[in-house]
Amino acid sequence: MRHRKKTVKLGRSQAHRDSLLSNQVCSLIEHRRIKTTLAKAKATKPLAERMLTLGKKGDLHSRRVAISYLKHKDIVKKLFTEIAPAAADRKGGYTRIVKLGARLSDSAPMAYLEWVDYAPEIKKEEVIAEAAEKPAKTKKAAAPKAEKAEGEAPKKKTAPKKEKKSEE
Repeated sequence: MRHRKKTVKLGRSQAHRDSLLSNQVCSLIEHRRIKTTLAKAKATKPLAERMLTLGKKGDLHSRRVAISYLKHKDIVKKLFTEIAPAAADRKGGYTRIVKLGARLSDSAPMAYLEWVDYAPEIKKEEVIAEAAEKPAKTKKAAAPKAEKAEGEAPKKKTAPKKEKKSEE
C-alpha cells in the first residue's frame, strides 16, 4: 500500500527528478510561463509556490535555502527582487495551470504553468496579421470545392511535348 507516499516519480530517479523540478522552477522564474506536460506541471507547482514563499520572507536564510535548491544565484535574485514583491499581497495560489490538450507526437497532455499575475504581451501587428490571413485561406480553399460541385472534371497538368526536328 502507498500510504503517505505522495511523491510523483515521473519515471525518474530521485536525483534526476530533483534536477528536473529545479530546472522547471528556474525556467518559470526566468520566463514567467513554461509549456510542459501536465504531470510535470502538477509536480512543479508546489515547489514553485514554496520558492515564492521563501522570496516573500526575504531574509538571508530563505535566500540560502532557495540557492541550495535552484543552484542559480541570478535566478534567485530575480525571484527575490521582481517576482516576490509583485505577489506580496497574495496569501497563496501564486501559480496556475492552463491545460492545452494533447501533444501531436505522442498525445501527452500539455499545459502552461504560469504565475497568476502574468499577462502575456500580445503585439497589435501580430493580431492584425493573423486576422488578415484567415479570410484569405478560406477563400482559396472554397474555390476548388465549387469547381467539383459543378461537375467539372479537374484539369490535369501535362508536360509540354517536345517538337521533333524535321529534316529539310
